[in-house]
Amino acid sequence: MSTRLRSTLLTAALALALGACDDDEDAMTPPDPTTFEVTLENVTPGYDFSASGVFDTPVGAGAPGPIFPGGAYEFDVPAAPGARLSFATMFVQSNDWFYSPDGGGIELFDAMDMPVSGDVTDQLFLYDAGSEEDEEPGIGPNQAPRQAGADTGPADDDTTVRLAADDWGNIPATSDVIRVTLESLDATTFRVRIENVSDASTLTSSDAMTRPVPLAPGIWVVHSGDDPLFTVGEDERGEGLAAIAEDGDAAELGANVEGRTGIVGPISPGAWAVHVDPAVIFSDGDADRGEGLEAIAEDGSGAELAGSLASGNGVASAGAFDTPVGGGGAAPAFPGESYRFEVTAVPGDRLSFATMYVQSNDLFFAPDEQGIDLFPAGTALDADVTAQILLWDAGTEVNERPGVGPNQAPRQSGPDTGTDEGGVVREVDDGYDYPAVGDVVRITVRPVG
Repeated sequence: MSTRLRSTLLTAALALALGACDDDEDAMTPPDPTTFEVTLENVTPGYDFSASGVFDTPVGAGAPGPIFPGGAYEFDVPAAPGARLSFATMFVQSNDWFYSPDGGGIELFDAMDMPVSGDVTDQLFLYDAGSEEDEEPGIGPNQAPRQAGADTGPADDDTTVRLAADDWGNIPATSDVIRVTLESLDATTFRVRIENVSDASTLTSSDAMTRPVPLAPGIWVVHSGDDPLFTVGEDERGEGLAAIAEDGDAAELGANVEGRTGIVGPISPGAWAVHVDPAVIFSDGDADRGEGLEAIAEDGSGAELAGSLASGNGVASAGAFDTPVGGGGAAPAFPGESYRFEVTAVPGDRLSFATMYVQSNDLFFAPDEQGIDLFPAGTALDADVTAQILLWDAGTEVNERPGVGPNQAPRQSGPDTGTDEGGVVREVDDGYDYPAVGDVVRITVRPVG
């Protein structure tokens, strides 16, 4: 073999060997970590009412309708201390009059935060909606018992809501037409009874006839602000009150207030973990492990769980979040506010976290026990992941109605005050109504830079 050929073969062999070493080194070099920014935003709307509804079916009846002498409507109202009740029901022998409390509503709790029970009729007033010209009560041809169809009368010259004027001298006393009572069923539930106490001689008109005064279907709301349905001295708002006052039709206003009804509340500080193994925070169907999840789910404190996760098997890193963006210290995140934190991960890592649904006893938002894949299909996650978030029940405290329970964080006397449940972690299934996850929180994960 020639010297030149031998040299060429040796050079080629050396190059192959060195190339193989480079390939081995590349195979052993771990991928560069990626830093992600995680944002938990409270997107709860600013609801006007904590509860609302329509009353339209008389007690003992099988279908909606007005109530005549001796008849009554009944409905149950959930409320927490500080809440007030307002409603509207038509004085049917009129063009556009209705009974309602004043703009402050009826206080459902006393100064000691004890539920109110008893007759509250003295807090009702007879109002003119200002939507239809008034005729003499009991004989007007454009009043519901005599009109040819809904909304048939001419418009009122004075379009403001105001107390009904007794221009004909025959408006009966409120207590001769309607009686409203509250019954406290438990610490946060009231039964409201609206009873027609008129009789055949309650309303005397200029034709020398006497008549009873039917009452019509209406709506109710639980509120904390003033003037929930109307403002005296201002025009009716075009939301459906006129349909109640003129025709006893509660559908439009009922739909309107339903869309403005919900539970307003914060989400809480919490804890997070980047992990490979599943179920680092909880196992679906198993009891809470006593490592700090209960402190988040019941009281919104994430420090204990963050400490436990930091030393957990299969956990690459862990931490707590407790200060809303722009905030000066640890606090809940109210509607429009958010928490933000950064995590570092490599392909194969997943993200889990937990934050309390504060208007509850022991519910929390979190991904399932597998966590969120931070590198789906090998690419760094850059997405809204709210669809992967569930509302979980920690199984540590007996649930109360959301938003009103006395042992829930906004109302309890101190941490861990509710009744022990001794249950398991699971998706919430207690029979109460909860908002969709996406109506409370929005979770996004973005690579930094």
